[in-house]
Amino acid sequence: LVYMEDVGRHNAVDKIAGWMLSESSNADDKILYTTGRLTSEMVIKTAMMGIPVLASRSGFTAWGVEIAQQVGLTLIGRMKGKRFICLAGEDRLIRDADPDSVRDEPKRSGRKGSE
Repeated sequence: LVYMEDVGRHNAVDKIAGWMLSESSNADDKILYTTGRLTSEMVIKTAMMGIPVLASRSGFTAWGVEIAQQVGLTLIGRMKGKRFICLAGEDRLIRDADPDSVRDEPKRSGRKGSE
């Protein structure tokens, strides 16, 4: 729907909040995806915006998970290929695909020792 970028991840989220406000965008059916860690601050901003799902390819902090559970936010982290971890709000997930039918992402040559 919208892509925002900034040096600081919090600034990017603030830009999204401003865009949603200016466009009168309904947050109920949105997902906020970031590449950064899911910290307590990110969880709080997402919840205050009214977005029910926060997802990232990165990990999360314990406090972020705790707050997400308290406010009813679905928190999904470490999204890679067919895998992810949902530590809060799993009741929102609808599993409509057989995981065996989803292809794995190609392996990248990355850090030493990564496979």
